[in-house]
Amino acid sequence: MAPIKGFIGGSQIIGFILIVGGAFSVFNKTGAVTASLQSLVRFCEKYPSAKGVIIPLIIIFFSVMGATFGMSEEVLVFVLLTIPMAKSLGYDTITGIAIPFVGAGAGFAGAITNPFTVGIAQEIAEVPMFSGYEYRMIVWVVLTFLAVFYIMRYTRKIYDPAIVETGKESQVEKIEFTPVRKVTLFLLFGGLAIILFGVTQFGWYINEIAAVFFGMGLLSAIINRMNVQEAVDAFKTGAGDVLTAGLVVALSKGLLILAEDGKIIETILHGLASLAEGWPKAISVEMMFVVQSLLNFFLPSGSGQAVLTMPIMAPLSDLLGVSRQTAVLAFQFGDGLSNMIIPTSAVTMGVLSIGNVSYEKWLKWMLPLFILMVIAAGILLILPTVIFGWN
Repeated sequence: MAPIKGFIGGSQIIGFILIVGGAFSVFNKTGAVTASLQSLVRFCEKYPSAKGVIIPLIIIFFSVMGATFGMSEEVLVFVLLTIPMAKSLGYDTITGIAIPFVGAGAGFAGAITNPFTVGIAQEIAEVPMFSGYEYRMIVWVVLTFLAVFYIMRYTRKIYDPAIVETGKESQVEKIEFTPVRKVTLFLLFGGLAIILFGVTQFGWYINEIAAVFFGMGLLSAIINRMNVQEAVDAFKTGAGDVLTAGLVVALSKGLLILAEDGKIIETILHGLASLAEGWPKAISVEMMFVVQSLLNFFLPSGSGQAVLTMPIMAPLSDLLGVSRQTAVLAFQFGDGLSNMIIPTSAVTMGVLSIGNVSYEKWLKWMLPLFILMVIAAGILLILPTVIFGWN
């Protein structure tokens, strides 16, 4: 009976995932994000000297999407646009892949209000949802800066006017950045601001946050004059895209029911606590980061990993004298950073397939940035553990 009990136990989280996925799909159907991105691309082509500002802005834009909406699979769509964009500006395919993929990946790892990682992990760890956002904003800035710095440094090295292929961009269907789409984009950021305000001022939780996401999707459909069938189809498509995540949550909950009823979690906790006994807190939190990174190779699903590991990591952090907020951050880093290099990630292999870039070539390019981010993550975990309290 564990599988059906898993669905029952995870019903609120599963419903939340489906609503967010559906609402974002309706929003994406309006073309506001694509139109704004294409507008920036055309500006770069018209004023080549602006590339040094516009490209970082595009990377930051994707990072914001990763940090707030948990953009991941959606990157596959945008790579089709950024690869020809990069070539039209004199850069290579890796640049075109890195702009959305590494941008969103840095935001995903340094997430502020990502409902699929931070939201679920904090709910399981029994800390207020999206609390601790102040420090997470610092984390996001650091990881995003590293992504921008590394990509821009690379573009300066490989820029070659001879590979400019301005005709390639025209292969992508052009979407006009109309006033209605500008209002829609404003609606997106306004909705995120409302969520942040509600969480911090009124203690909003899953139900209220899901309502805001649903409201954003509904309003975007109305503003863009979608007919009912279009909006419903877009919502169904988005919910279908995240259905796998919902199933993983349900089945992971089922595994946890087996682990709890069989006293397996207590056994694991006892073993881990005994193993880590006497370790400094700084070492303990780094080991949590390493464990989460290794697990992500076998379970490259942020929501699934949160459901499977946080019931163990949260109480373990209590035993080790590490705050639960920091345990959630260790999970974030372990899941988010390794997602950009592991071959078991469907998104990683998908973007490489679209760009016809071998995994070996990508790993060689990405490894220095990954190491930089891991070092930064290690430092960012030590600060709230040793220097100041973070609850």
